[in-house]
Amino acid sequence: MKEFFEIKTVNADNVNESGFFCYMSKRKEPGYKQKRDWLEARFAEGMKIKILHEDGGRDTAFIEYIPGEYAWRAVNAKGYMVIHCLWVVGKGKGKGYGNVLIEECIKDARAQKMKGVAILTSDLTWLVGREIFERNGFAEVDSAPPSFHLMATSFKSKCEAGLPQNWEERAQAFGRGLTVIRTPQCPYIENGARDILSFAKEKGIRARTVELKSAQEVREQSPSAYGVFGTVLDGKLLAYQYLLQKDFDKLLLERSKGN
Repeated sequence: MKEFFEIKTVNADNVNESGFFCYMSKRKEPGYKQKRDWLEARFAEGMKIKILHEDGGRDTAFIEYIPGEYAWRAVNAKGYMVIHCLWVVGKGKGKGYGNVLIEECIKDARAQKMKGVAILTSDLTWLVGREIFERNGFAEVDSAPPSFHLMATSFKSKCEAGLPQNWEERAQAFGRGLTVIRTPQCPYIENGARDILSFAKEKGIRARTVELKSAQEVREQSPSAYGVFGTVLDGKLLAYQYLLQKDFDKLLLERSKGN
């Protein structure tokens, strides 16, 4: 059966021309530039970005993955390929493109004689759900609050990937007030961090930003398994995702009722 798409591999040589799927129309934005600079070191560590382009159409899906030792998620997955992102947009949905890209990652992991492939999923937003991975032979191997599932497929009989367990201790380490934990991994983080700090200022909440600067810092310090972005309020995780004003207000109200 003829395939009406091509898969483009983005690397250090062509990233300026190809982009990295997200923020393609906003290349002058700080978030785009931060992600672009971040990719320089990641490509050297074995990161792959693959973009699916429909014939006669547009880029409709992409996957980003990297060896577990260098993954910017708070996961313990040495020897596994870790998927950071999988995204299918617009008219590309419902055509099996997500399955195609997952298979690309699995083939790469096998070719590199890795132990398997892992991905952090969520029941909420900003991360893909677990269902597509279950359909591709992945199983849940660990979980973490508030909504995370570590899914993996192992090429050996026993899975060795897992998650830390000290989430409350990690959040408490950021102390009183509001702390936005961020990295350059996702170009949407720049605006997300800016907005949350603005919301906090309007509420008279003392706020600061902490940037995690390496995969190791993400594994060891992030207050959520997502790793690359999060908000902690008075030593408790408030959210790991991008928040609108109404979302922020709702979470503050829920927190006040719980205290």
